[in-house]
Order: sequence, then structure tokens, then C-alpha cells
Amino acid sequence: MRPSVKRWWYARRVAAMSACCAVLALCNFAQQRREREPNGVYAARRAKIAAQVDGPVILWGFTGREESSQSYIFAQEDNFYYLTGHQEEGAGLIILPAAKAGEHSVWDGPREMLFLPAKEPQKEKWNGVRMAPTDADIAARTGFATVQPFGEMRAAIEKLAKAYPGNFYTILPYEKENGGYPHEKAVVDWLQMAVPQVKLKDTRGTIEALRTIKSPGEIAFLRKAIDLSVDSHLAAMETTRPGLWEYQVAAKMVEVHGMGGSEAEGYAPVVGAGFNSTVLHYDKLSRKIEDGDIVVLDVGAQYSGYSADITRTLPANGKFSARQREIYEIVLGAQNAAMAALKPGMNLCRSGDKSLYKISLDYINSHGRDQHGNKLGAYYIHGLGHHIGLDVHDPGAYCKPLEPGMVVTMEPGIYIPEENLGVRIEDDVLITESGYELLSKRLPRDPAEIEKIMADAAADRKKTKPAD
Repeated sequence: MRPSVKRWWYARRVAAMSACCAVLALCNFAQQRREREPNGVYAARRAKIAAQVDGPVILWGFTGREESSQSYIFAQEDNFYYLTGHQEEGAGLIILPAAKAGEHSVWDGPREMLFLPAKEPQKEKWNGVRMAPTDADIAARTGFATVQPFGEMRAAIEKLAKAYPGNFYTILPYEKENGGYPHEKAVVDWLQMAVPQVKLKDTRGTIEALRTIKSPGEIAFLRKAIDLSVDSHLAAMETTRPGLWEYQVAAKMVEVHGMGGSEAEGYAPVVGAGFNSTVLHYDKLSRKIEDGDIVVLDVGAQYSGYSADITRTLPANGKFSARQREIYEIVLGAQNAAMAALKPGMNLCRSGDKSLYKISLDYINSHGRDQHGNKLGAYYIHGLGHHIGLDVHDPGAYCKPLEPGMVVTMEPGIYIPEENLGVRIEDDVLITESGYELLSKRLPRDPAEIEKIMADAAADRKKTKPAD
């Protein structure tokens, strides 16, 4: 549910991260994300983009200077990573339109080029070895036949402008919550200075349309992120109890992720007790959990750049009150009703005969009331779900039909501030040819199962508690 805040949350995870090189002298290769797809997968994506444009595509990765915080750890811009698999700062990419059969080529140079920073041995002593265009095996490692110094990118673009005097494509900037707007504006400003005569067109939609359907490799990474998240939620069920602070529960979950191989969380963990359970993006984690509280835990691991998104709601003392269980079972019923209809062709739109959201809303409105006798739909204040992938809110239009290969969340919720009662149940699903696969099925949703896990953990703590 949370928007992606990959970079600033990394500060809490430095100790849990595994570096490729602990000592520079022991390393003769550059640092990369632990796992990535084969070079051919990224090349095929670039070929799909090339087939849909009539001019060069110019993209930058992040420079590494997007933030100045000492806790900043580099993470690549998602669209750039999707097309290159490159996880180091200061890179650039050029993709030329696909050559058409029988058409005279206006350009006799390479059809795609990767630009990397030049070798800096002194800097590498501090920050570790980086890929460089002069590395002997750079083509095999990156999947690009042509890898040049980043400093030569402007000259290459100026030459291309003579061969392609019409359109250039890039990601045009616009402002949104997770938009990376300053970076996008910097690229556009640079292009307008380098080739002011060309018209810039937006390629964001073309790239993001490809990202909605996950490759087998992406699905494998998501399965790993989801499995780690399930492990952390099970640990939280065994850990949560009155007297702990919200941040202590989050810390246990982060530890499970890191020990399992996650490089970070996909977003800042949400652990909200009492009134905080009704605040969707609550991330202060500053309240002590009290007896009788309901606790919402929205926490998801990231693995090789791909983010899970899972939420569970727990009774702090291990036993739902009658009212808490009533609201919990309504939310669970709404989730089950929506998933019963989940298949290709349905959508996440707010209305229409194919709307899964409407199914969940109708269920909530037909079951239970607030303290004033009003329907509970007014307390269902967000959509039913969203796409996940490289971003926890991955590209994907809510009102377009779901297709096989998409991975989305199913997360109805009810939030009643005057009762200090918020409930959300969120799971991750893969759309299949005939329906869906519940990727987070290993994590219990039934309230009785949750209570049993918490009761067993409490009994174990009592057995191992030192005698006074």
C-alpha cells in the first residue's frame, strides 16, 4: 500500500546488506545487484522499444547525486534498470529505431549504445570497483556491443541529430508522488541544450506498458520478495504483544528480510497500533503497543529490486475483541469476494461490470454498520489494489483489463478513527490464463489461525521466561 521510498529507508538496512567486495584488493569486478535477468531479456525489451519509435531514445540512469544524505545508498531509476539491468550511477542509454526491411538506413553506426563513467581508480579506493567502458569483458557483462565513456554521449547525440532531424524520445518530466521529477527535468534540459533543433517526445508510456506484464525472471524475484515478507509477517505474529513499541516489531521484520537476502524494504514499514491503525501511510513507529490495540502491519521486502506488498492486522494481546473480529471478517469477506471473481478481463476500476473494487465495496456495504448505523463503505478510503514490480506501485492503469503475467495486490480495508480501529488485509496475486495464483498464500488470513500463532508464541515465551 505504501508509496515507494526505497532510498531513505536504506539507512536502516546498511548493516543487513551484503556487499560484493569487502576489500578492494580482493575484487576485480564491479559491484552489481545480487541477481539480474540474462542480458538477452534486457536486449529484447530494448528491441520492443526500438520497434515503436521513429527516432533515437535517450535515457539517463540516476547520477548518484539525487540525494546528499550520508545514509544514501544508490538505487537505479526503474525504467533505466528495466531496459539495461545496469545498477551503477552515471550511465546513459541510446536506442535507435529498428531498421525496416528495404529502407535505406540514415545511420550506419551502432543501433544501441551504453555510456558509462570513465575509470576512476582513486574514487574506487573509497567506493569500490565500478564497471568502466574500457573493461575487457564489458560487452559480455552488460549485453551491449558498444559501450562508450559517458563524456562522449553528447557528441554522439549531436551526430544522431543530423541523421534523425525530427523526433528524439526520452522520459518527459511530470510531477507525481514517486516521479523522480528533478532527474527527468535534468535530462530534458541537457537534451535541449545539446540538440535544440529536435522535437522531444515522451517514451514513458511505451516503457511502462511493457512493465505491466512480468517476465518469468521478474516473477521469480517477486516470489522471493513475497516469501521473505511472509516470513517476516509470521515473525511479527510471534513477536507482537502489549508493551512493545511499534518500531520494535518493524525491526524484527526488517531483520528477517535482511537475513534472508533482501537488500532493502520496498517502502518504509508501516506498523500502526490503536488509532495509528487507521492512518494508511503511518510510518513514525513511535507508539507503545497497548493491551486491546489492533495493529496493522504493512511491510514488504525487496529482492533484486522487486518489491512485495503485504499487510496483516493483528490483535495486540493475541485475541480479537468482538468488534475487532467483526470488522476483520468483513474485510476478509470483501477480499475473498473480489478474489473469487479475479481473472483476466476484470479490472481494478472504481466502477463498471468488470470492477473488482465494486465487488469488494458492495460486500463491505452489505455487512455491518458503524456506531451510528451507517454503511461501512465510507470507511473504505482507497482502491482495491495496484501493480507491483520494480516499484511497489508499479505502472498499470486501474481501469484496463487485467492480463496473464500481471502481479497485483488485493487489499480491501476499513478504517474507523472514532473507534481506533483499522483493518487491512493485503495479498499479492499473479494473474494466470484461467484466474490467479495467490503468491502470499503461505501467510494465514483466517483470524483463528492468527490467534493460534500468537497464543503458541506467548506460551513459548512463558516457558522460556527466566524465574524471578
